[in-house]
Amino acid sequence: MQKVQLATFTTGSFDKGAGFVKQVLWYMINALIVRASWNPNMKIKICLLRLFGAQIGKGLVLKNNVTIKFPWKLVVGDNVWIGENVWIDNLDKVVIGSDVCISQGALLLTGNHDYTLPTFDYRNAPIYIEDGAWIGAKSVVCPGVMVCTHAILTVGSVATKDMESYGIYQGNPAVKIRERIVKQ
Repeated sequence: MQKVQLATFTTGSFDKGAGFVKQVLWYMINALIVRASWNPNMKIKICLLRLFGAQIGKGLVLKNNVTIKFPWKLVVGDNVWIGENVWIDNLDKVVIGSDVCISQGALLLTGNHDYTLPTFDYRNAPIYIEDGAWIGAKSVVCPGVMVCTHAILTVGSVATKDMESYGIYQGNPAVKIRERIVKQ
């Protein structure tokens, strides 16, 4: 995955990236078919995500009860695992590299509210997860975070800042606890 410019927050008007009809259709199809636990057929789910604008590589494993806010703001590489109950709250762009695991119950959160304003305007920034990274179960990646190649966010941790390549991060806020060594 190519390096990107550091994320910057946008505050103020919020662009959903699609018209009203497309949004309504997505909400219905997502609730009835894609997110639904009764439908174990990943091929149908992936086809529908692509139909609504998601860019998805080969080999995606998409488990049940995955919530994706706006598929047209989602890019997924090859051989990615997205576990049960993952929530990709992509008010902004989410780019997931290849050979990435996003474990059960993880939350990718691209937006929040600007608490310095009395109107609480949206404050959004993209998330980039590079190749070989692992987002642990019930962990949170906050807006504007870049998870560099082969980094790990451990179970229940909260990434509020960029994560270095091959770093293992833990806690709230997550801090680097050691280097990841990948056996060849």
